[in-house]
Amino acid sequence: MTEHFTTANLATAYEIIGRYPKPKSALIPLLHLAQEQDGWVTDDAMRQIAQLTATTPAEVKGTGTFYEMFKFHPVGKYMVNVCTNLSCQLLGGEELLAHAEEKLGVKAGGTTADGMFTVEDVECIAACTEAPALQVNYRFRHRITITEFDELIDDIRSGKADDIPEHGTLARVRQSIPAGAGAGIYPPEQANEAPVWLARNDEGRDEGGEG
Repeated sequence: MTEHFTTANLATAYEIIGRYPKPKSALIPLLHLAQEQDGWVTDDAMRQIAQLTATTPAEVKGTGTFYEMFKFHPVGKYMVNVCTNLSCQLLGGEELLAHAEEKLGVKAGGTTADGMFTVEDVECIAACTEAPALQVNYRFRHRITITEFDELIDDIRSGKADDIPEHGTLARVRQSIPAGAGAGIYPPEQANEAPVWLARNDEGRDEGGEG
């Protein structure tokens, strides 16, 4: 087997796979695990994920490339995503992006020479009422001004922005599902009765009518 995951992450990978009726269902969380380890999804990581899930590296990459959050090339420790879609554009998103490029010395899509920051011009990040908005490693900053942006970057550089982990970390506390608490941990073709949630819905209709 291709060896890319650390010993601890390999154990986590097996634990994740065990939550699903089929190993292939674990592709997305395993891609997140790989990105958390390295900051991006490497070719070796995809090969090992393919072996762990009985798929091919092409299937792994085909799944991952559907989602913007997965990066398949080196990026900075901090991804600065500046929204320039309509609401943000009208309230200064383009100007904020131009300032970010000037402040960090790179154009959108580029990474600073020290590997600290990557800047991206992104589409709507679902914060239209809080424009102009940006994300750093997918942590939101709303109604941000030029001055606040400079302070944010300076805080990250100095280690003061401790609410923003390095790129790839989804959460500081890893999900843990106790044995026996999972749902549907058997292949679909082996299902011989309706799911519990469906039966509950049917009970609700019987008691209170449709809806």
